[in-house]
Amino acid sequence: MIEAFDTLRSGLAVSVACQALGVPRASIYRARRRRRSIVVRAATARPRPPLALNEAERERVLAVLNSERFADMAPPAIYATLLDQGLYLASVRTMYRLLAAEGQSLERRCQRVHPVYAKPELLAVRPNEVWSWDISKLKGPVRWSVYHLYVILDIFSRYVVGWMVALRESAELAEQLIAETIAKQHIAPGTLTLHADRGTSMRSKTVAQLLIDLDVARTHSRPHVSDDNPYSESQFKTLKYRPDFPERFGSLEDARAHCQRFFHWYNNDHRHSGIGLMTPHAVHYGTAETMQVQRAHVLQQAYEANPLRFKGHLPQPPALPTAAWINPPKEATPPENHTPCSLITVNQVSQSD
Repeated sequence: MIEAFDTLRSGLAVSVACQALGVPRASIYRARRRRRSIVVRAATARPRPPLALNEAERERVLAVLNSERFADMAPPAIYATLLDQGLYLASVRTMYRLLAAEGQSLERRCQRVHPVYAKPELLAVRPNEVWSWDISKLKGPVRWSVYHLYVILDIFSRYVVGWMVALRESAELAEQLIAETIAKQHIAPGTLTLHADRGTSMRSKTVAQLLIDLDVARTHSRPHVSDDNPYSESQFKTLKYRPDFPERFGSLEDARAHCQRFFHWYNNDHRHSGIGLMTPHAVHYGTAETMQVQRAHVLQQAYEANPLRFKGHLPQPPALPTAAWINPPKEATPPENHTPCSLITVNQVSQSD
């Protein structure tokens, strides 16, 4: 740009030349200053600092750092250990600098390697195929007092198949609730998968042995991944965001009475967006198909009465659920001949309440 400006200017004023080129004058002045400031300097090697370690000292320090005694210790720990023994070789920063020059500046300490937890993938295409359960805390009458709410949820129908409010969290109470719920729902052996997070009660030997005896498969979320148990988390949010949910419960009986009212509403009256605006009871017990036909009939009558209101398109009721996933694989589709979740590894998709 500056060369074109100099060629064009040839005696013209700067403003005239800039106007002809369509560039601001500030750009021309800036380019001139930049060109004048460029000074070619000969590359010179950095002189060796007078206090730097010589080659023998460097080798001695590296030998100590890589010795069997200190090979898995960080430089600060090595530095302190040598000082306690009355020996000084180099500063901590110098040790790091020498290790970096040798490509050894990565983690040196021996540390436990955590196991790789598999991402749970569960699929349910009918009720009583995959249940999700969790425990949430309800505030008691005074500070630091809490009650424990156990909830078992069918992920396909969103129906709460079992719940309990107790004074404590224990594997024995969880075992009792699970056993009673399985019996109440008449679950056949080998047809159910029970999913939970990695809480103490969920991973207890008591619950594990019960599920083995009942031939119920079990899966767990990955550590610190709440998305692996989305249905229970969503259901707890629905409970605690209701307008009538109190700040604290006055007693255990008060908490149980509130949950009794809530779960009756949730199962029988709540129109759930994830299951075609049906109630969990209708989907769980198979009456949703009849209700869907009735909804379609009502929409058909409304369309015939005034087609223009619907712009010539017959309205359809919200679709009923066909599958529920937890962590679905990419482009997952339900198999035609579906095998129960207890026999294969599958999951369901998370949808909020």
